[in-house]
Amino acid sequence: MPTAPTADSVGSAQPPTSQTVTGPVLHRGDKGPEVVELQQRLRQLSFYTHDITGNFNIQVENSVRRYQSARGISAEPGVYDAATRLSLESETSEPD
Repeated sequence: MPTAPTADSVGSAQPPTSQTVTGPVLHRGDKGPEVVELQQRLRQLSFYTHDITGNFNIQVENSVRRYQSARGISAEPGVYDAATRLSLESETSEPD
């Protein structure tokens, strides 16, 4: 005789957990520590091979664009938005 599903077995009792990532949207022309972290994270995955300057220049934009393309992220190409940040942070370690 089949048993009725419980809230635990159905999985509807708890909403799915998701990682919340916060930070500014970055694009060419931005400067500062958030850009340094972006450069360092891209470097961890070999998408960025230039100097860590804290300047979101064309090299950083192209690196973000390549990362987005490689991961199938549909975002504005070359812009470090929430979806791109979530993906990049999920596969890199926080820089020192």
